[in-house]
Amino acid sequence: MTTIMRQLLTFCESRASWALDTLTTLVECESPSTDKAAVDRCANLVAQVLHHAGATVETLPCATAGNMVLAEFGSPEPRRACPERAASGRSRRVLLLGHLDTVWPVGQLETMPLRRDGNRLYGPGVLDMKAGVVIGILAAMASADAGDGRSAAVSMLLTGDEETGSGESRAVIEREARRADAVFVLEPSLPGGAVKTSRKGTGDFELSVRGVEAHAGIEPEKGVSAILELADQIQAVDRLQAPGLGTTLNVGVVSGGRRPNVVAGEASALIDVRVTTAAEASRVEAALAKLSARRPGGAVTVSGGFDRPPLERTAAVASLFALAREAARELGFELEEGGTGGASDGNFTAALGVPTLDGLGADGAGAHAAHEHIVVAALPFRAALVAGLLQRVEDLKIDR
Repeated sequence: MTTIMRQLLTFCESRASWALDTLTTLVECESPSTDKAAVDRCANLVAQVLHHAGATVETLPCATAGNMVLAEFGSPEPRRACPERAASGRSRRVLLLGHLDTVWPVGQLETMPLRRDGNRLYGPGVLDMKAGVVIGILAAMASADAGDGRSAAVSMLLTGDEETGSGESRAVIEREARRADAVFVLEPSLPGGAVKTSRKGTGDFELSVRGVEAHAGIEPEKGVSAILELADQIQAVDRLQAPGLGTTLNVGVVSGGRRPNVVAGEASALIDVRVTTAAEASRVEAALAKLSARRPGGAVTVSGGFDRPPLERTAAVASLFALAREAARELGFELEEGGTGGASDGNFTAALGVPTLDGLGADGAGAHAAHEHIVVAALPFRAALVAGLLQRVEDLKIDR
C-alpha cells in the first residue's frame, strides 16, 4: 500500500464513529421524495454537516421538489468549462453526485426502526442512499487532509427528487456535470461491493386506443372493441423486446371499457421500457410511434418517452473503473464491476459524455425493501476508495 492510500484509509478509519453517528442522524431525518418539507429539513441538516466538514455550501431552492445542496471542498475556484480549466493549468474537477430523498414515508421508522444487528445497520433509506452521502463527505475530507496537491477539485451535489425521476433537478445535474472532468455517483454498490459501469435507460409510455361503443347484446357488430385492439397492440409491443441486447418492454398496467354490456370505446396500457444503448432507445421509440390500429374505425396513439438515457460502458467509463480497481487493490481487495437495470442520475451525466462511475456508495442489500441495510465495516473502505479515486483523476485520459 502506498503512503497516500495508507493515509487515506487511516483518516477514514479514525472517523468511523463520526460516519456512523452522522448516518444515524440522516436516517432519522426521514425524507420521502413526495414531502418537500421533509426533504428540505434533511437538506438543511446535510448543509450543516458539510459546513462543519469544511465545505463551502449553497442551498439551491426548488419549487416543488426538495431543495438541493451544492458544496465545494477546498478553495472555491471560478466554475469554468473543462477546456478553459485545462488551458489555465487548474486541477481536474470531480462531481460527487447523490440524492437525499427516499421512497419511504415519514413515520416508516415506527415500523422499520433503525437498528444494528452485528455488522449490519438496518433502516429506511440507509442504503439508498444516505450512507452514500456520508461516504462522499468522508472521502472529500480525507482527500483534502492528504494535502499532496494531487487531489481533484471536488464538488458535491445532493438532490431531492431522484426517486421520482429528477424532473426539477436534471438541469442542475447536467450543468454541474459539464463543469466536471468526471462524475462519481454515490448510489449503493452491487451486492458484494462491485461498482456499476453500466445502467439501463428507462422510458415510460402510454398506449391509448379508441374504439366505437355499441350495445354488446343488441348490435355488437356496430362496435369496435378498444380492448380487443389493445390486446393486439400489446402483442406488437412484446415483439419489440430484444433480451439479447438488454431491451425489455413490460406492459404493467392495463385499463379499458366502462360496463360489461358495452363494447369498449377506449382502453390503455402503461409500458415500462429498459434499454442498454441509445441506439436501442431510438429503435424502440420509433417503433412505438409507428403503431397503428388494425381494426377499421379504431385509433391508436402513443405518448411518453425516455426520461433517463442509458449509462453505457464507454472507454472513458472503463478508464475510471481501472483507476478504481487500482485504488481498491492498494486497499487489499479486488474491485468488481457490473451493470443494472435500474437507472440513476448518473445516466444523465454519462449521456453528456462526462466519464461517470456509479455504485461508489455503501455495500449492502434491500434498497426499497423492508430488509434495507448496509455493511457497517465497509464504510471506511468505501470512503477511502472514493478518496483514492480523487487522488487519481489527474491520471484519467479524457477525450471528449
